Amino acid sequence: MRFAVADRRESDFGGLIVMSDNIKTPYFLVDEKRLIKNLEILKSIQDETGCRILLAQKAFSMFYAYPLISKYLCGTTASGLYEARLGFEKFGGETHVFSPAYRKDEFDEILNYADDIVFNSVSQVEKYGLTAKNKGKSIGLRVNPECSTQEGHEIYDPCSVGSRLGCTIDNFDESILKLLDGFHFHTLCEQNSDDLEKTAVVFEEKFGKYLHNMKWLNFGGGHHITRDDYDIERLKKVILHFKNKYDLQIYLEPGEAVVLNAGYLKTSVLEIVRNDLNIAILDTSAACHMPDVIEMPYRPPLQNSGLPGEKRFTYRLGGPTCLAGDVIGDYSFDSKLNEGDVLTFEDMALYTMVKTNTFNGMKLPDIVYRNSDGRDILVKSFGYDDFKERLS
Repeated sequence: MRFAVADRRESDFGGLIVMSDNIKTPYFLVDEKRLIKNLEILKSIQDETGCRILLAQKAFSMFYAYPLISKYLCGTTASGLYEARLGFEKFGGETHVFSPAYRKDEFDEILNYADDIVFNSVSQVEKYGLTAKNKGKSIGLRVNPECSTQEGHEIYDPCSVGSRLGCTIDNFDESILKLLDGFHFHTLCEQNSDDLEKTAVVFEEKFGKYLHNMKWLNFGGGHHITRDDYDIERLKKVILHFKNKYDLQIYLEPGEAVVLNAGYLKTSVLEIVRNDLNIAILDTSAACHMPDVIEMPYRPPLQNSGLPGEKRFTYRLGGPTCLAGDVIGDYSFDSKLNEGDVLTFEDMALYTMVKTNTFNGMKLPDIVYRNSDGRDILVKSFGYDDFKERLS
């Protein structure tokens, strides 16, 4: 049995109160104290500037935490029907949705949940805008300022050459202005406010003449607001510039900043093998449980470890799937790793949790929530049926 009988108590908000020593790895752990720290920073920006901050569910959609987050933020953003419904049902507040292209057979249902519909092109506004407007929805257009501020990660750059995201000024048609309530631009990924400021200048040069007739402007996401070196004062300056000059309601929709450094992935060493170097096989998989390691790629932070060769013992950490490239990275440690050792990857609440998959029949990591008083709550446990029911 996974849990001792004495540990089987219900928490106040559902889930099972457990002792962390009794939880099988791999599992995600979200820390409420760290989450609140981020939320307090975001709320202070709202209070001081009058902007409205929304949770981008594409980065974090653990709705167990929505009652807490909704005390600080104004609503959610969605990338389609299911996220819009989740935000509407579990979070409340404002529900905003953006999609590169809406499905005709889903659009009417989206209108049941969303307050704000952002379109990706003039043709999408022409196709659906009047329908949404007649339902009392606020209508926006995502624009592409064509101002790239990222280096090395084109897959996450909405301003890259040939991007499908956002309407450029050359493709804008003033005939749709009568339907629009606002503009939306999203160009950042894990960036500071100097990049926002640079983008905002270019955006204003191209689209500023239309803003006096708008009700709102959405700066999108990618703002690493809760990072220690983030320039919050510069962010406030950009917000207040547009708010005061054009009398606009300003929105931001961070995802990562809400849960930055608030989550962990616990994993155990299954086996140690050697092939020119020491290799530790873990019970977590880069391909299944942290796919950004392969897609981005990046090297996730690991507690009590160093770079290869920095500490006495270096290991390549890999997953248990049949994919040869299921490798998390090379790390060094003060002492040898042994079968059964538990390792803790950091900053695992954002994007990782929403991207997990069951390739190779891998079990999804359980989800645990640590309350501010230190109690661990088993929120969700996964098993065979979660793998089976995804297939036919």
